[in-house]
Amino acid sequence: MSNPLNAIAKLARKFTDISLGIRDIRQDMLQLQLLETQRLQSEILSRPRYQEPKRLVGFGYKIFSQRDEDGIINEIFARVGADSKTFLEIGVENGWECNTTALLYSGWKGSWFEGSSADVASIKRTFADRISAGQLSVTQQFVTRSFCWEMQERWPALRTIDLLSLDIDGNDYHIIDALPEIRARVLVLEYNAKLRPPINWHMPYKSDYVWDGSDYTGVSLTAWVELLQSKGYSLVGCNIAGVNAFFVRSDLVGDKFAAPFTAENHYEPARYAMLYSSGHPIQRK
Repeated sequence: MSNPLNAIAKLARKFTDISLGIRDIRQDMLQLQLLETQRLQSEILSRPRYQEPKRLVGFGYKIFSQRDEDGIINEIFARVGADSKTFLEIGVENGWECNTTALLYSGWKGSWFEGSSADVASIKRTFADRISAGQLSVTQQFVTRSFCWEMQERWPALRTIDLLSLDIDGNDYHIIDALPEIRARVLVLEYNAKLRPPINWHMPYKSDYVWDGSDYTGVSLTAWVELLQSKGYSLVGCNIAGVNAFFVRSDLVGDKFAAPFTAENHYEPARYAMLYSSGHPIQRK
């Protein structure tokens, strides 16, 4: 009669081999996705529309941003300059895949607001050195319209920031509308790329809204342009994946960006499947 411990050990080795095989398959699939993204990106950027030197799409790359936002943000500030090198980002999750982490590691300082207690705890642990140095402040807060007024009173320095990034998958339009005193040089705002120009739509305000993963969310690019033109901002570009739109204070635009500053000129369709890699995976300690 065979030893049951030997049988169990043999079975465990088989499970280990299967797990390693699945891991290798996943890595191969990810590599294929990245290669396809590179091919698709090269094909898109070869089109005449993207050969305009003032258009931002071709400057995109990823360091910590979700896709190619880091490169576009860097190029915008290369053109318009930074004043205080400060930022505010609302909706950062654990901080490792948002639009201001690269700026943080480039010597900028700023504030993060995040609704998840688990993510805030992770930020306080992994960014402890930046927080203790006074370079980063983190606040656990589900940001609503009513909180916007309190935010401006409690953090008066936010009125003079260089960059405001917002991604809360829902009430984004209403939060920007409720921040009249913030005059950031640059805004990075998520838009609903399913709603092509000239569709002018934004989700009705609901203070406790949490995104359910459907297309009933956010803001069309046309709606953003209409709102922000009234606040003194111009649309200067969108990223290639059709996720984020970039606005610059109109008094800073000059002839530095691709005119006209309309939704029709700068709209990029939804290419959500496009993945980006900045090299090895992030080590979160």
